[in-house]
Amino acid sequence: MTSSQMKPIHVLHQLFGFEGFRGSQAAIIDRVLSGGHSLVIMPTGAGKSLCYQIPALMPDNEDSPTVTLVLSPLIALMKDQVDALRSRGIEATYINSSLSREERERRYSEVAAGQYRLLYVTPERFRKREFLDVIDRRSVRLLAVDEAHCISEWGHDFRPDYSRLIEIRKRLGNPTTIALTATATPDVQADIVRQLGLHPDEIELFHEGIDRPNLRLNVQVVWGDEEKLEQIVAVRDWYATSTGSGIVYFTLIRTLERFSELLRQRRVPHVCYHGDLERNDRRRIQNEFMQGHCPLVLATPAFGMGIDKEDIRFVLHAEIPGSMEAWYQEIGRAGRDGLPSDCLLLYDEADLTTQMEFIRWSNPDSDFYHRVYDLVAHDYERATAFGLDWLREQLHAKQKHDHRLETVLGMLDRYGVIEGTWDDERLQIEVLSSLPDELLDHERLTLKLRRDQEKLLALVRLIRHEGDRMEFIREYFGQSRREITVPNF
Repeated sequence: MTSSQMKPIHVLHQLFGFEGFRGSQAAIIDRVLSGGHSLVIMPTGAGKSLCYQIPALMPDNEDSPTVTLVLSPLIALMKDQVDALRSRGIEATYINSSLSREERERRYSEVAAGQYRLLYVTPERFRKREFLDVIDRRSVRLLAVDEAHCISEWGHDFRPDYSRLIEIRKRLGNPTTIALTATATPDVQADIVRQLGLHPDEIELFHEGIDRPNLRLNVQVVWGDEEKLEQIVAVRDWYATSTGSGIVYFTLIRTLERFSELLRQRRVPHVCYHGDLERNDRRRIQNEFMQGHCPLVLATPAFGMGIDKEDIRFVLHAEIPGSMEAWYQEIGRAGRDGLPSDCLLLYDEADLTTQMEFIRWSNPDSDFYHRVYDLVAHDYERATAFGLDWLREQLHAKQKHDHRLETVLGMLDRYGVIEGTWDDERLQIEVLSSLPDELLDHERLTLKLRRDQEKLLALVRLIRHEGDRMEFIREYFGQSRREITVPNF
């Protein structure tokens, strides 16, 4: 078969081993290949990645090899997808912070030389001059934005660098773009389109709904640790003879560690995964989980993101998540093999306080932005010498766990006000410009705070809902809507 005769279905057969497309996959691929932009909302496990992988592998008429650039926030997902593609003989790679300098430079050279049809990076990679120099040498035929809800500042997992998509697309020559996610409310859908720099008429929405019929969704009201522990042990015992795995999610590391000790006292085998672990330990636990060696994992929400493990039999939330979106994304890791799986949310009203604090930390007011800016701009020497601890003492001396400072530094970096590095060990920042109007707009910041509070309230309403919870979820995510409209912000 000549390259001109090659069709998407042939790539599907030959490289992926599937007999036919599912749902809207064929229509989405046809639109991408014709140069049309798409927003794809498709349930977890329904095959979103094929919608850009197959177009990436179709023959092209360019003089030099083209590349499909995949923006993903998830380093673990990049590795899993690239490993799966390479096992099929497909030229794919990723470049991210997990690589050594030598390996990163080797991949840069290979990309610049025309290797690879698929390249996975985080949006933060576009801050690196060496990456920009490399990608400028390639023709990008398609830009795929995975986990596209991260684009939207109204989304549950907003990544500031995703809001540079207009700039990134322009840098790449405004290529055909496909944005994909499992969940997005109508407002988030509209914000994704806006952040891509597209008009609603330029992008087609493919919405396959959010239903996962094999997931059993349940809520249990509990009071205190003892009742939570009984529920965790009961679910674990129910699946004790299963070959699959289970995840118990906690919001706070200290709560996770407390329950880990309680489970150890009951001789319940498990492992723990959270951000305070060394990188090698996190990688080891993740690999053991993927290989089925650890049937029960206690974890913070970062665990499992983007990991395509088919036989997760239950996902249990021991503390209420911060939003409907966060909860639905996290339970989406269960039952990817299509078999029945349980999703249980334990609701202790006392846990609401923690999430309300998180919302406050992620929404500093304009006065706090001013105070941080004044310290790093006008008291630079002491800020650099004494680091984040000194800054925290100046801002909120008695509130050691207040994380508004980290939020502000991240946003100042996003808006190009500062650049540099900061952590508990050191602070090296250069001030480049004054504060932008967006971070001083009281009305805008208040609106963002209120929206985050409403997202948490929606989850509480779901918990207390006495009717069909799935219908409540469908209505929240605007599943029946097929037309993107831009709300008046």
